[in-house]
Amino acid sequence: MNPLIALNYEPALESLGADYYDDVVAAEFPQQILRFRNDDLLIQLGIEPTQVTDEHFTEAFGKFTSPAHPFLALRYHGYQFGEYNPSLGDGRGFLYGQVRGVDGELYDFGTKGSGRTPYSRGGDGMLTLKGGVREVLAAEALHQMGVRTSRCLSMVETGLDLWRGDEPSPTRSAVMVRFSRSHIRFGTFERLHYLKRNDLIQQLLDHVITYYYSHLSLVAGAARYAQFYNELVQRVAILVAQWMAVGFCHAVLNTDNMSITGESFDYGPFAFLPTYDPDFTAAYFDHYGRYSYGNQPGICKLNLELLQQPLSAIIDSSEMSAGLAKFEDYYFLEYKRLMLQKLGFEGETTPVRDELLVATLQLLADTQVGYHQFFYRLTQAFQHRWRQETNYFKEDEFSPEIIGNSHYQPWLQLYRQALGALPETEFESVAILMTRSNPQTILLRPQIEAIWDSVAQSNDWEPFNTLLAKIRSGS
Repeated sequence: MNPLIALNYEPALESLGADYYDDVVAAEFPQQILRFRNDDLLIQLGIEPTQVTDEHFTEAFGKFTSPAHPFLALRYHGYQFGEYNPSLGDGRGFLYGQVRGVDGELYDFGTKGSGRTPYSRGGDGMLTLKGGVREVLAAEALHQMGVRTSRCLSMVETGLDLWRGDEPSPTRSAVMVRFSRSHIRFGTFERLHYLKRNDLIQQLLDHVITYYYSHLSLVAGAARYAQFYNELVQRVAILVAQWMAVGFCHAVLNTDNMSITGESFDYGPFAFLPTYDPDFTAAYFDHYGRYSYGNQPGICKLNLELLQQPLSAIIDSSEMSAGLAKFEDYYFLEYKRLMLQKLGFEGETTPVRDELLVATLQLLADTQVGYHQFFYRLTQAFQHRWRQETNYFKEDEFSPEIIGNSHYQPWLQLYRQALGALPETEFESVAILMTRSNPQTILLRPQIEAIWDSVAQSNDWEPFNTLLAKIRSGS
């Protein structure tokens, strides 16, 4: 029997009733070629990877041979670029099923590119192969960097030719299965508010707490709901701090792309920063930079504020306002922690470390050297003698653009002060921490395009697989 079909699927969301979804069927595809399988996730599900063949993957997630439960296209609305859109929902995917991991937590299998649903809005419901390649790479890279993210379980090429305005067409097609904590979105609640169904908001909120905030089930009365919102604020603030530290721009932070579990998902026109530029915008259609890199914390806070409208049917507004007021504290605490790790420091912050972080960002902004390259070259050049020496960055070790910049010497002095304040016993851990925090392999756009060119022009998947191996090794 196919181990993927034989999993113990739970009808958790299905049990809420048909007010939240529509039963759908998957499209039939002319071919199924497995291009990616995530054996790490099989282990997380308690499945031995050697027991799962490629044919098992294509049968379950290409031909969609059905387990004994329906496929559910979820209903939701959302604020898209600031405008409310009541015509959304799963338009090219569905909830394939929900299963327990070996950690006891519930996980979703959600498809992308599996065909039309009632919410396709005239679209074909399909995913381009290039879009699938990009999401696989993004999810694995973010996971390796410590970002709380969905991941891809599989990607199957489907043999259809698709026409797209933003890709040379015809282009190849794929269907992907996303592995995540939940596909319930901020927009799932917003839809119920739009429909004036406070009873369904209550039911959905209880469901979310039961499955994804179960520790709050012991909290009595209304305090449980207020604590849920406060924890969601904290989760989202920490998530966006992770994006900012690793130099990631999601690009489409509409409320329908915000998970109620505070998990990053749905990677379309994402990009990693080439240089430190708060105005950097990843999506070509984001003409005014609403979802620019530097705007991400503010946009996520705004989306949390918008979520208060449907949740106000259950949660006291003043309680939610008090919870949201902590967003900046949560965000800056995590952002500073992660950025200082990139410089080699762990533990409590100090005034010198705070100054060093400000000086680092100023140096990066002024020189416009590669954001990731700066930290990686700093990691590679690091030596214990830096504790005593003042001129330890040589031009053959570090960037001449950095060394010749007017902000370099003040930054250098602060870095030496911060290093000098470390006890001798902790100094050896600096290089280890920097190596862990600053991988060499970063998914910049030219690299992704080169990978895709190999696939598109000669069907050569070796560069894709090689890059994935580098990402996963942290090299």
